[in-house]
Amino acid sequence: MSLKQLTIKLFNECEECLNRHKRMREEDRSPDFFGEVKPHVDHFHAKIDEWEKQSKEWIASYRPKHVRVQQIDHAVDMMKQFLVQSFYKETGKKRFVQSIQAVQYTLETLLRAIREEGEDDQK
Repeated sequence: MSLKQLTIKLFNECEECLNRHKRMREEDRSPDFFGEVKPHVDHFHAKIDEWEKQSKEWIASYRPKHVRVQQIDHAVDMMKQFLVQSFYKETGKKRFVQSIQAVQYTLETLLRAIREEGEDDQK
């Protein structure tokens, strides 16, 4: 999967995390950790790890103005946290939403940089 495709997939998962958290609060239930949470989180942790690797390689090659390795590291940490937190109604909404917005900003900035470099369909 290309860096652009991975970035878009993770951006969409951010939206899904918001929706999932809202749904869990509305349903007022706790998830089955091994049936719901772990399989989903494991799947996306692999995607996040691949995105991190490809992003850092891309940054090293193209040296974009507005994307830094530290932003990627921070986004990875936050994504791995809020991905799990999205399943739990007890998660505080304000910080949760702010974390997702910060990651989405980084993802959008990276997508913009990829487009500027004309790398839409390449790794």
